[in-house]
Amino acid sequence: MNDRMFDSPVFVKDGNSLIQEIACLEDALEFLYEWPKTRRTPIYQTAVRACQQAFQSDYPLSYAKSAFEGFARSARILEVVETPLPWMTSAKSGQGGGMVA
Repeated sequence: MNDRMFDSPVFVKDGNSLIQEIACLEDALEFLYEWPKTRRTPIYQTAVRACQQAFQSDYPLSYAKSAFEGFARSARILEVVETPLPWMTSAKSGQGGGMVA
């Protein structure tokens, strides 16, 4: 298991109004690095620093995730997903490709 995976994903709207799942530290950093330079606020900078520190050291991953969520909330792109999205639900029982012994 990846030790840089968040305990639960963060969902954000991207520029196309699609919802993007941020499941790990690498996803968060990639999203932050692609953020428009004209919209980079002090809260954005704090999130970048926290994620970079967690990537490079033993800085707590939970702090980096909280900083990323704070950035997303301040940028008004945080999505609260209360019901599972289609790709998050498992297939109905009996529809798998597994073999029965």
